[in-house]
Amino acid sequence: MALADGFRVPPEDARHQRTFMQWPVFAPVYGKGRFLRRTQATIAEIANTIAAFEPVTLLASRDQHAKARKLLAGQVELWDIPTDDLWCRDAGPLFAKNSAGQLSVRGVKFNGWGRRYHLRNDEQIARRVADHLGLPFVDSGLQGEAGGVEASGHGLLMANESSWVNPNRNPGMTRDQIEHRLLAAYGAAQMIWGKGVMGQDVTDDHIDGFARFTGPKTVLMMLDPDPDPDDAYARSAFALRDRLQSAGLKVDTIPPGYDGRVRNPDELSSYANYYVCNGAVIASNTGDRRADATARAALARHYPGREVVMLNTDILGELGGGIHCATQQMPA
Repeated sequence: MALADGFRVPPEDARHQRTFMQWPVFAPVYGKGRFLRRTQATIAEIANTIAAFEPVTLLASRDQHAKARKLLAGQVELWDIPTDDLWCRDAGPLFAKNSAGQLSVRGVKFNGWGRRYHLRNDEQIARRVADHLGLPFVDSGLQGEAGGVEASGHGLLMANESSWVNPNRNPGMTRDQIEHRLLAAYGAAQMIWGKGVMGQDVTDDHIDGFARFTGPKTVLMMLDPDPDPDDAYARSAFALRDRLQSAGLKVDTIPPGYDGRVRNPDELSSYANYYVCNGAVIASNTGDRRADATARAALARHYPGREVVMLNTDILGELGGGIHCATQQMPA
């Protein structure tokens, strides 16, 4: 099934024209000191790493360009589109493509994760990028974030209800209504829902933190092999795994890196929150040597022929996200 206009969101491992990222400056979260500098340095390192494989465009207001340029490789392009925070997967443009190779931007309206933050610049980014590129902007009629839905690019979507069927994003809408609009926005045919966990983190349990499509019928999940039975996140994730397997998908699992640099399990970098670019997979390491090696091997197995590059993104884990959350691909 495809949209009436013939557009669909391609798989992430299809060839990209470029990667978009955002420059973080939001004072209520980052202040103006060391925490802000560390976060900006991590974003620059991710941008520079991806830029070795494909073009990267970093969005930032003009008055931030000189500061950002000091940290960026020459291959990273700066556009004068003002930003607040770094989460381009959530606020940035979601691109779809038709059989003629034409692109459009699908308007899944970002509202600060259910109005938890007022990010006036970030709420305009997707439309501003579409205008800059001269691409049509197609409103989905939904509020939410692309990090809250995972697309195979081959007709399947998966998402947690907690991130979508939620009055802070889509008040008055049923799950069926939301599903219909998501399928239309992505040009997909089938949705697999997890329950998720509502109200315990800013994203209401984004699915890209622990479950990713790696092919038409394959999924890679980060799951604790010995979960706490009282952990609502673990219960929801294992229930989703069972649902995926019942739907005929092959699910591969890797463990979190509990014996690394970060000891707070709520701030661990997620191995599943990786980004696939042209010729590489950019992922987080945790410093847990055994778990890092297991994750690297799994990524190499699921994405043969691509270089696996693992970075220290601990500060993004502390903020509740990762590399995938900080990036958004533009299809070739």
